[in-house]
Amino acid sequence: MRKFKEFIIEKLILISGIASIFFVVLIFLFLLKEGLSVFNTVSPFNFLFGKSWYPISEPPQLGILPLILGSLLVTLGAAIISIPIGVGCAVYIAEVAPGKIKETLKAGIELLAAIPSVVLGFIGMVTLVPLVKNIFHLPTGLTALSGSIMLAFMAMPTIVSIAEDALYSVPKTYKEGALALGATHWQTIWRIMLPAASSGILAAIMLGIGRVIGETMAVMMITGNAAVIPNSILAPVRTLTATIAAEMGEAVVGSEHYFALFAVGIVLFVISFIVNVTADLFLHKKQ
Repeated sequence: MRKFKEFIIEKLILISGIASIFFVVLIFLFLLKEGLSVFNTVSPFNFLFGKSWYPISEPPQLGILPLILGSLLVTLGAAIISIPIGVGCAVYIAEVAPGKIKETLKAGIELLAAIPSVVLGFIGMVTLVPLVKNIFHLPTGLTALSGSIMLAFMAMPTIVSIAEDALYSVPKTYKEGALALGATHWQTIWRIMLPAASSGILAAIMLGIGRVIGETMAVMMITGNAAVIPNSILAPVRTLTATIAAEMGEAVVGSEHYFALFAVGIVLFVISFIVNVTADLFLHKKQ
């Protein structure tokens, strides 16, 4: 009976794994079916590198370069802010903080990940946007910088949690050996613990960036939604995700605009897939 139960459980797990892959493939095929139709009217080169996004003009101008650059600018800004703070926080929790403080910080950071993005976007509109506007004396605080700060705040729970787990999984003998050889606590962390956990930390960073790339509501609320090529991080931008969320409800089914939004989804899917595969490769890298 035990072997039969184990057989059933193993097959259920196998079916669940296969179903997950199957659903992802179906989603990608659906995006291809709808999105590739846009290339009947615009070439892939002009679609990816066109500088104008006016999908309802006559004729439609379907260039997503401003959207790609907006997404990259916001993602880069969020990464610059979240990576050092997130890794530093993970090091503090794993190696420095006392037991009670460690448990409190871990619970608090994991709770941050549960806050809905629309709530964070509203908080950003009320507090962060006016602050950025006043500090930099801008006509509007709805800029790429505002989006980067908010997305960094959203990426940090992922980075901290996974990086802390990677540091915790380093064999204790590494630390004990370094201390026995006369290394200080900081030297042990910098020269031993961080290099040993580097694959897990890089995976944490990549997954955090993946969360940033796929974020929609908070970005749409506080980045200004201007589909123009940004000249600085203090300029309004529009991202790929915000474009789909803002325009899909207004696009006429079967129109060039409709197919173009699905093509934007293909680009976003490919970018997210590359980021997640890269994170998985780092996570399973053999040292």
